Amino acid sequence: MSIIVVTAAAVAACSTSDGTGPVPSAAAQAPALNVELVTGGLTHGWDIGFLPDGKVLVTQRTGAIALLSSGLPGATVTTLKADTSTVQVRGEGGLMGLVVHPDFATSREFTTCQTQTENGAPADIRLVTWRLTEDETTATRVKELLTGLPLAANGRHSGCRPTLAADGALLVGTGDSARGAVPQDKTSLGGKVLRIDLKTGTPLPDNPTPGSPVFTYGHRNVQGVAIRPGTGQVLTAEHGPDKNDEINLLVPGANYGWDPSQGGTVSGYDESVPMTDLDRFPDAIPAKWESGDTTEAICATAFLTGPQWGTVDGALVATALKGAKLLLYTLDTEANVTSVTIPPEFADQYGRLRASRTAPDGALYVTTSNGTDDKLLRITPKP
Repeated sequence: MSIIVVTAAAVAACSTSDGTGPVPSAAAQAPALNVELVTGGLTHGWDIGFLPDGKVLVTQRTGAIALLSSGLPGATVTTLKADTSTVQVRGEGGLMGLVVHPDFATSREFTTCQTQTENGAPADIRLVTWRLTEDETTATRVKELLTGLPLAANGRHSGCRPTLAADGALLVGTGDSARGAVPQDKTSLGGKVLRIDLKTGTPLPDNPTPGSPVFTYGHRNVQGVAIRPGTGQVLTAEHGPDKNDEINLLVPGANYGWDPSQGGTVSGYDESVPMTDLDRFPDAIPAKWESGDTTEAICATAFLTGPQWGTVDGALVATALKGAKLLLYTLDTEANVTSVTIPPEFADQYGRLRASRTAPDGALYVTTSNGTDDKLLRITPKP
């Protein structure tokens, strides 16, 4: 067991409430954190799912699914037998997001998002539902829940983060596969947040466009989707090109303004355009926060919940790949970002961080994504 305890300090990079960039600001001071090593030996741990009996699933981009005996240090790790031979493991693609079904206690089902090959060639990105066998050794395919998300042959901008909303809808953040026309094409499932039925994969009847799974569009590469407790607000994290990663608040049916095809006037993938192009799309929704002149490659998002978190109860957490840190955002009631802090425990110690999920007991779990001996970490505030 490894426990690291560091006195908290507000190492802050703060932004204005309209997301226009860093400005000096008072920040809610994060508590000192206990960071416990649950397990190592993973390879690009991509997402985390909590089972009703306390066990934990972790997907790995290589196609492996780990089952941990608990979420505590010293947990034993079993690699499930699962046929992931058709998963394309290349670039940013592979076995990615994970959501455990709310009825897992009886159905034993969970759903993953994965880049898929057919006859050895790149096909698409799809959501696949699995069932864990009673002996907990094997995950068997139940069905392909949703197919047809665009896939780049090199795996670029694959997304793909599924999260359950408060109303039971499955929300899925997707990437634009680095194709210029995809984000603004509402017939494409790339560069979107999708909203579907978890059991059938069909669009929900109250979606913005009847018969379409598209909930929002005009995105570049959505890597984080989190539901703000008690509000129903959906916050997403999105990669910028060489600047302006974004935290967005989703508005049903809205355009978020990414258009590397410039309205179809240029070929290829022009990344010089604004992340939210308000000149081309005056009705596009501005970000709640932008990273400014650099990128952190913010990834998974989760909300801290519970009185044990003190002044940061209800704060949004985002992992960072390129930035190799944890960012903690405090929000007002309209989800405007009022401050951003970097807990010193995560300033430079763990490298690239990928997954971020809050467990039923309020602990925060994070994975590293360095490619060698990656870790699952359990994070709680120091009493």
